[in-house]
Amino acid sequence: MTDTAKNTRHQARMACKKAVIDASIARADQEKGLLLVLTGNGKGKSSSAFGMVGRSLGHGMKVGVCQFLKSRTDTGEEAFFSRDPKVEWHVLGDGFTWETQNREQDIATSQRGWAVAQRMLADPSYAMVVLDELTYLLNYGYLDADQVLDDIAARPAMQHVVVTGRAASEALRDLADTVSDIADVKHAYREGIMAQKGVDL
Repeated sequence: MTDTAKNTRHQARMACKKAVIDASIARADQEKGLLLVLTGNGKGKSSSAFGMVGRSLGHGMKVGVCQFLKSRTDTGEEAFFSRDPKVEWHVLGDGFTWETQNREQDIATSQRGWAVAQRMLADPSYAMVVLDELTYLLNYGYLDADQVLDDIAARPAMQHVVVTGRAASEALRDLADTVSDIADVKHAYREGIMAQKGVDL
């Protein structure tokens, strides 16, 4: 096939593709607050959520962040985003469950943290609320799953919510508008490489 024929064929294929995409865009005429669930065993769930925080701030939107499991306050994302007056950032955990080794403490901490999230979910001034690592609190039974889902479902109509964490429940997936299941193909940690600034924290 000559270059001219290849170019003509390519142009025809791209014209067909553009027509399909344009038609899909034209059909997408609804506007609403989205629930996005970022789950799976792979790296990048929280990173994706914080990317959306950056996008929201670029549009001048107010954002709330609740980190439920982590207790460290030295991460790059917190250092960067918490300087912005449009971000309210809360580190609400006592550390991973294998660090506390105290179920009653973890439940009490989770419930205090959820009270912060409930306030944000009820306030339409927050255009986006990130509920980082919420899935663990639901899977361990630290929070009442029905109450959490009800609170998310009852949020203001235009508020976006991003939930991260492994093993998102079917009920949470069903409620979501968008679900991304991030696969674990390979991870530097398993090769003995410690968490790196700018990549992992």
